[in-house]
Amino acid sequence: MYLYSKKYDVIVVGAGHAGCEAALAAARMGMSTLLLTMNLDSVAQMSCNPAIGGLAKGHIVKEIDALGGEMGKIIDKTGIQFRRLNMSKGPAVRATRAQADKAWYRRTMRETVETRENLDLKQGMGARLSVEGGRVLGIIDQLGIEYRGRAVVLTTGTFLNGLIHIGESRFPAGRAGEFPSVGLSESLSDLGFPIGRLKTGTPPRIDAKTIDFQRVKPQPGDERPTPFSFSTERITNAQLPCYIAYTNEKTHEIILGNLDRSPLYSGRIKGVGPRYCPSIEDKVVRFADKERHQIFLEPEGYNTSEYYANGISTSLPADVQTALVRTVKGLENAELMRPGYAIEYDYVPPTELLPSLMTKRVEGLFHAGQINGTSGYEEAAGQGIVAGINAAHFVKGLEPLVLGRDEAYIGVMIDDLVTKGVDEPFRMFTSRAEYRLLLREDNADVRLMEKGFTLGLVSDGIYRKFLKKREQIERELARLEGTCGELDGAKAPLKEMLKRPETTYSQLLEKYPPETPLDPAAAEQVEILVKYEGYIKRQAGEVARLKRYDEKLIPRGFDYSLPGLSREAREKLAKVGPRSVGQAGRIPGITPAAAAIILVALEKEKRLRE
Repeated sequence: MYLYSKKYDVIVVGAGHAGCEAALAAARMGMSTLLLTMNLDSVAQMSCNPAIGGLAKGHIVKEIDALGGEMGKIIDKTGIQFRRLNMSKGPAVRATRAQADKAWYRRTMRETVETRENLDLKQGMGARLSVEGGRVLGIIDQLGIEYRGRAVVLTTGTFLNGLIHIGESRFPAGRAGEFPSVGLSESLSDLGFPIGRLKTGTPPRIDAKTIDFQRVKPQPGDERPTPFSFSTERITNAQLPCYIAYTNEKTHEIILGNLDRSPLYSGRIKGVGPRYCPSIEDKVVRFADKERHQIFLEPEGYNTSEYYANGISTSLPADVQTALVRTVKGLENAELMRPGYAIEYDYVPPTELLPSLMTKRVEGLFHAGQINGTSGYEEAAGQGIVAGINAAHFVKGLEPLVLGRDEAYIGVMIDDLVTKGVDEPFRMFTSRAEYRLLLREDNADVRLMEKGFTLGLVSDGIYRKFLKKREQIERELARLEGTCGELDGAKAPLKEMLKRPETTYSQLLEKYPPETPLDPAAAEQVEILVKYEGYIKRQAGEVARLKRYDEKLIPRGFDYSLPGLSREAREKLAKVGPRSVGQAGRIPGITPAAAAIILVALEKEKRLRE
């Protein structure tokens, strides 16, 4: 074994979406950082769909950007179609989604990583953790090189004992064309971590030359694309359309006639797959009454013929995949450039983590991304930036950053993971956030940019721009409150006029404009804050009430053998080790009565100490 001469503060293993955000955050916070990846050409690879954002996911990207992360900036530079979703619905569920030029996105993120001060990018496969006395010392790669670091962040994606299935064929791989990581799972198991098994999949990629675009429905992007990053002035890239097609009865017949060749139905796949993103085999079997299923044809970039066939994820044999695709209108002559596949991989239950994403068993070891049982680029990146920040804080001896459920979707996600665990690949939904009217895309900067600036991740220029926007909002709200206009023949504050459902802010501005026009982003927040004022105040009141329980901290090693607590409750509480009474109450199976028993015990202990 060879001990590498340079010592690092933070080592990040894996350069996917979680790893890049973790490494960049740590380096920007002054940490000497190593980013170790199996393949330098696969930094920030989009293994699945060529898109960033969507419902709840777009919120996370905005939050990453507000904290000083990179994903929003990169997709703004390399996006080829931008759309805001749910614009006819309430502001809580409006979200941005962008198609990416996959190769351009990867190259741009790699350039960002390579040019970052304090950050070394190296090719190597993490094979074994170096741990002593319950504290991590570093990582040993497959060549026997030991890299020493004071904190280690594992962001291994689907590479831990990855196994790809295509029909009757199966072979070890982290993703198509890349080796799996075979030693790290064993190393984690040796340290006492339980190891689980999950499954995900991808659809086939189709050659654009063989698609009849006259027979599929085009879906263009927005005329005026909305950026993800608060630092992006406007999107200037040429926008490409996506296309919509549908399966049909013939497609379903081919799938049903070949289920015996599907590894999903023959029992060869053991890992649990995501319910919310089923394979086309699952859709046809589980929703037998549906006559058709939508296929969303997404271009993978400006300079490639590959189209991603979103909606027909499959692990059927290649010949069956070709046959089923060719039953679709517009795809009768389709040539598959890559077949779809399913992949099984190992993960560590996220209940093994503290809310900082540091493991409970090994001090200084952090997990982020699919190793925690999640799926999605955005979920991984959100965990990655938090893990990177907290790895830096651990090295510096500072308190960790823990985002509340009322502060960020990232906070909701991490709290759900470490409190409830997972039994299938975790995906973020707006329905998981009980305070979603407070956690909108448009106000992610108001919620989090102060934190990002304090951490040293947000530049002075971007922060000044944010302060100007916040000042515009406050000034305009005061003007609307204090200025009267004509309403039904009587004087009324402009704010009351705007509260009317039939009155828009743009209509109000035509008659009663401010001295200085607002930025469009500030104007959007003003309208939302006025029109939804009652609902926002109600949610803020709920947050204030429930915060009392989150502020009642439970000391490490607390004895849950309390009178009135069932054995099941004691076991669940001891397993999760909640940091507060509020978190204890969110553990599945822990009743409000059980949380009250803990609260009483803590108050009793406090009185005895006093």
